[in-house]
Order: sequence, then structure tokens, then C-alpha cells
Amino acid sequence: MKTWWLRSVGLGLVVCMSLGVAHALTPADALAVVDGDTDTRIDTINRLAVEPDERATALIKAMSEEAVRVQGERVLLVDGDGAIDAVTGEKLATLPEDASDIMINNRLRGAMENALAGMELLGASPERQREAARTLQRTAFEEPDSSQLPLIAKALAGQLDERARQSLELAQAAVLLASEDAAERLSAAQKLGEARQPIVRPLLQQQIEKESDAKVKAALADSLERINRTLALGNALAQVFTGVSLGSILLLAALGLAITYGLMGVINMAHGELIMIGAYATWLVQTFFRQSLPAYFDWYLLVAMPVAFIASGLVGAAMERSVIRFLYGRPLETLLATWGISLVLMQAVRSLFGAQNVGVENPSWMSGGVTLLGNLNLPWNRIIIIGFALAVLLGVALLIGKTRLGLFVRGVTQNRPIASCMGVNTARIDTYAFALGSGIAGLAGCALSQIGNVGPDLGQNYIVDSFMVVVLGGVGQLAGTVYAALGLGVLNKFIEGWAGAVLAKIAVLVFIIVFIQKRPQGIFAMKGREA
Repeated sequence: MKTWWLRSVGLGLVVCMSLGVAHALTPADALAVVDGDTDTRIDTINRLAVEPDERATALIKAMSEEAVRVQGERVLLVDGDGAIDAVTGEKLATLPEDASDIMINNRLRGAMENALAGMELLGASPERQREAARTLQRTAFEEPDSSQLPLIAKALAGQLDERARQSLELAQAAVLLASEDAAERLSAAQKLGEARQPIVRPLLQQQIEKESDAKVKAALADSLERINRTLALGNALAQVFTGVSLGSILLLAALGLAITYGLMGVINMAHGELIMIGAYATWLVQTFFRQSLPAYFDWYLLVAMPVAFIASGLVGAAMERSVIRFLYGRPLETLLATWGISLVLMQAVRSLFGAQNVGVENPSWMSGGVTLLGNLNLPWNRIIIIGFALAVLLGVALLIGKTRLGLFVRGVTQNRPIASCMGVNTARIDTYAFALGSGIAGLAGCALSQIGNVGPDLGQNYIVDSFMVVVLGGVGQLAGTVYAALGLGVLNKFIEGWAGAVLAKIAVLVFIIVFIQKRPQGIFAMKGREA
């Protein structure tokens, strides 16, 4: 009994040693990777990637970095001024002079990238697994090769992030779509149809043209139809989201104007420059955080919002106290005066910060986005700006409708003499209201800085659209401003999709002109004493 047990242990040790040798990098494998025809080298790389060891991984990685040399039948990894034997691990103090470079083409680069991605899948972080899986998927879709299947199958057998697993399953299906077995092609066609992603569409179109099996061809056509329906829905939703995003920006730009023009009757042509001041205030706060508080850079936007509001509000208050207060009830003079102020503000910014645009960087929590339906990408910065616009709208509505300042603003707007007789300091309320509208323009500039560059001409792109939103919604009506901003944004993007940006602008302008001709009071008309 004891002799049998000893023999069993000995046999197990021999098997384990033989397996270890079989999986280790051999001189023949090392030479096959670095020399010979491309197909053989790729097959060897894929085989080593399935059961990698430390030496094989180091060799493939060094090849990807072009740090491999050959001396006769010896493969060397460049290590500074010296070298390391790829098979034995022996270190050489100097790289032999007769060591020659190896040839690497684009196919080999792709195979090495594929192999390294497969090696790094297991045990890596979820982010790294997703990145490696996307690499394998991209290779499988661009150059499907059956030699990739063992590597993909091994990765799928391990513990993977769910999104990484989905990418690998698509990669596996893409490779099997070129299989000689009709059953495998049928299963792959159905699997690719379930994905409903844009990357699958060209592969299915290419395969359906050369497919001979009727059942597989029908499955390919069904999958292609499902993907086309999904992509059409994604495109429509993308246009709606883009329109709502544009509408939220117009809403932010027009909210301040809804107060200064809608409630106070001041045609403020410098409103765009107040938006620009808010954007530059955001840039200055960002610069301060980057230089003085780099550890807290991701939170600079929380400081920039009140700074932008205060900066634009102070400029607006100064405008009202110095110029506009003398021009109430004289719209033409107000228009000309504020237009002149806008030119002064633009030139002042050019003198202080230069005529070139400056870039404002998104915080990390506003980077990236959400991908839905394969082709519908919702950027976080746009989503957050939509939420921000709704929050500002809610704040303005509460301020105007529920606070003492809002009560005074509404009273002065509706009947200035009576409000004055009741003890309201109408001149001070005018300043507060104008500063409030200007501060909201600053918040609009803060939001706009997160989706584009900031420059002296930033506000000029939004002043006309802002006036159109206020007039279309109904003068003095916040609800009308919301409907007009979102409606114009969505309408503009839908027309832009098939007619182009210029024709879309023209069509929107014509629509507003016709609408105002039929309904001069806008979407929501004033009622009762307000009228």
C-alpha cells in the first residue's frame, strides 16, 4: 500500500513538471514569434496568450515596444544598455553587436495588442477589463480570425465585469460568423442581432452578401432589421436630447432677459456681454484652483457659480445706476446706450484677457457620458446643464413669486406710482431687479463655459436667440420662456438634421415671424391688471 502511494505521488509530480514545461516559453516558440511568415508568428502569439507564463508575456510586451533583438537562435529583450535572454532569463551586461532587429508589420502589431489585452483581462480592475475587452472586440470585427477564439473563450471562462463580458461575447460572435459550420454562423448572427450596436451593422451587411445557407441568411436579415430600427430610434432620441440641451442653454440665456426686458421693459443689448462676463469669471476661478488649489480642482465649479452670478450682477447694477435709470420709458435710447456698453465691455475683455479664446476644463465628474441603444450618447456635461437650467428656473420662479423682493418687483412692474406711494423704493428695486437679471446671465455664462471655448464674442451668439425666446414665450411670462426655449431648441435641431444649420436658423426665424403676426402677445399673454 505504501509503495502504491509513493508511486502515485511520483507520477503526479512528473505530470505537473511536464505541464509546467509545456506551458513555459521554449526556444522554438520564441524564434517562431520573432521570425518566419506572419501567419505562423500570429498563431504562435495567440497560442502563447491562451496559456501565458511570465517569459511569454515579457516577450510579447517587449515586441510591442520594439525592444527585441535576435542573435542567431537566441532571442534577447533589450534592457537599457544590456539584454535579457527571453527563454532563460539570463542577464547580459551589454547588448551583443551582432544582435539584429526583427520585422514587425501592422498585422503583428494588432495580434500583439490583442494578446496583451487578453492576458490582462483576468484579475484586472473593471475599467481595465472593459478597455481590454474593447480591444479584443475591435480586432475581431476588423480582422476576424479563428485563432482568436481560444483566447476569447479563456477570458469568458473567468470572472469578468459585465460590460467586458458583453464585449467579449460580441467579439466571439463576430469571429464565429465566418465559421464553416452553419449552426455556429446561425448562433452568431442571432447573438449579434441582440447587441443592436452600430459596429455590428457593417459586419452583418458584409456577411449577408456572401451567405449561402438560407436559414443563416434569414437570421442575418432579421438581425440587420432589428439593428436598423434601434439605430433609427437612437437617432431620433439623440435629436430630441440635443434639442432639449440647446433649449436649456437658450433658457439660461433668456431667463435673465425675461426679467430685464420682460418685467422691466429694458431692451438690453449688452445682455450677451453679461453672459460673457460670467464665463470669464468661471475661467478665472478655474485658473485660481489649478494654480493654488490643485487638489480641489474638481470642485472649482461650485465656487465659480456664485462668483459668476456676483460678477455679472455687479456689472448689471453699475449699468443700471449709471445709464439705464435715466432712460426708462425710452426704448430706442436704451437700445443704443446698451449696444454701446456692449462694445465697451467686449473691448475691455480683449484688453484684459486677449482676443483669443480661452478654454475651461470640465471637472472629472462632468466628463464622459451615458451610452444607450448603442448609438445614443448622453454627455454628462449636457445632462448636468439641463438639470442646472431647471434648478435656476425654479429658483427664479420662487424668488419672483414667493419672496419680498419678488413682490416689490411685481408691484413696481405693474404700477410704479402706487408702489411708490406705498413706501416701496422703486429706484432701489429697479437696481435689484436689473442686477438679478444680469446675475442670471452670469450663471448662463458659467454653464456655457462647460460646453465650449470662452471668448470676447461669446455673448453675441446668444443675444438674438434670447430675445426671440422672450418675445415668443410672452413678455414677462417665465412659463412662456421655458416653452419657447425648449420648443425652439428641439425644432432647430430637427430641421438642422435634414436641412443644415443655416436653413434651420432661417426656418426658425420665419416660424417666429409668422407666429408673432398671428399671436403678438406670445405663447402666454398677460392677464388682468398685469396687462
